[in-house]
Amino acid sequence: MEFSNDLAYKIAISLIPGIGAVTARNLIAYVGSVEGVFQEKEKNLMKIPGVGEVNAQKVVRQNVFERAKHEVDFILKNNIQTYFYLDENYPARLKNCSDAPIILYFKGNANLNQPKIISIVGTRNATNYGKEVCDELIRNFSEKNRPILVVSGLAYGIDIQAHKACLKYNIPTIAVFAHGLDTVYPSLHAPFAAKMLDNGGLISDFTSETKIDRQNFLRRNRIIAGLADATVIVESAEKGGALVTADIANSYNRDVFAFSGRCNDPFSRGCNKLIKFNEAVLVENQADIEKAMNWDVKTPVNKVFQTSLFVELSPEEQKLVDLLKEGDRFVDEITIETQLSMSKVSAMLLGLEFKGLVKSLPGKMYRLK
Repeated sequence: MEFSNDLAYKIAISLIPGIGAVTARNLIAYVGSVEGVFQEKEKNLMKIPGVGEVNAQKVVRQNVFERAKHEVDFILKNNIQTYFYLDENYPARLKNCSDAPIILYFKGNANLNQPKIISIVGTRNATNYGKEVCDELIRNFSEKNRPILVVSGLAYGIDIQAHKACLKYNIPTIAVFAHGLDTVYPSLHAPFAAKMLDNGGLISDFTSETKIDRQNFLRRNRIIAGLADATVIVESAEKGGALVTADIANSYNRDVFAFSGRCNDPFSRGCNKLIKFNEAVLVENQADIEKAMNWDVKTPVNKVFQTSLFVELSPEEQKLVDLLKEGDRFVDEITIETQLSMSKVSAMLLGLEFKGLVKSLPGKMYRLK
């Protein structure tokens, strides 16, 4: 099948040892296609900035096609959806992350570009307090009929508690795996994973038969953070995966929220530390999150804007201003709609603020003055 051959190339480039997502994207951008990367001569690959002799040799001498074809068979047999980073349906929020996976494997029915997505993570040793916070947070979103998608990692503790609450209150939820979709880890949570297929799903950037390894769990945290508008930390010790996820979310310029706990509680020290050093915003409930994200504010319609006739704008600045004339936008939305990098958009927005044309709102939202 043509689809299978095309997919095999997309999978194959993600399987080349030592070639990460950033280098793979660089190769594809310069060569022009995934298939072309495998057909290009080594001397030409060496000339591509950021590739060099070692990586060029890895591409030319790779032997991954049989494994890729095996994965295609698994995907077709198990009705798994794939999202390649150049596909239109690749999760838009994740596409804005510099180290986003080249390809994702997904099973379920969730909309990965849902307007409002949050990640909820925390300690594996959740206390009754943490479990109650998760339950109440999800219940409030459900009772107030707030359409959100919740992302977590299916791990023991806060992760599974968040998934359980979503299933209980009919909120769609996605689990990000640190292995392929051929298994569920921990196996004790397999029944919940099965239920999530009906209202949410399971996602991973790992192929089937991937060995469960500690490092993979740290790697998957970038997907948990990158898929969402904001990451919520419920409980965390002073060190742990939840804090890694918070750090990644901050590096992506995403909002991070944390529920505080008692100062002498070992599983609240991580959250308290994030709040203390301004790496997370203190929240107490669902309303705090909505207010900080500006989700409780209706965007005014048919509002007429008049920008100063004496302010000179570059073509890209004018494009951004014209976009904001249509209504308030989150910085991620601006990045997607203008097709500009996050760093460039952030710099332009700051410049427009100095010019008195743009106002910064909570939750990284912007409004034309």
